[in-house]
Amino acid sequence: QVRLVESGGGLVQPGGSLRLSCTALGSTLENYAIGWFRQVPGEERDGVACISSDGRTFHRDSVKGRFTISRNNAEKKGYLQMEDLKPEDSGVYFCAVGLPPPTAMCGNFSSWGQGTQVTVSS
Repeated sequence: QVRLVESGGGLVQPGGSLRLSCTALGSTLENYAIGWFRQVPGEERDGVACISSDGRTFHRDSVKGRFTISRNNAEKKGYLQMEDLKPEDSGVYFCAVGLPPPTAMCGNFSSWGQGTQVTVSS
């Protein structure tokens, strides 16, 4: 288990930007895939983006060109840069880490942060 802490959420107007951070406490991240997920009330948690241990990235279609996932292993951090935010991007954002199977870029997310709220509203 890796202890994760998210930060950077908040209230932003449509078209605005936020940068979410995910910090690992007491552990290294270099061998893990990092994922960002969004959850809204009454719905299941959905994957937004992930980055493999070797830096390959995936972004879901609805955020491509607006969100960018990245990582800094030396700082034990993962990031989600969010640009041109829309009201439908609102929700609680969770980061997670996992050790995917050899054939997968991401997956087996086993450690989760507590989440950070993102609200996009005018």
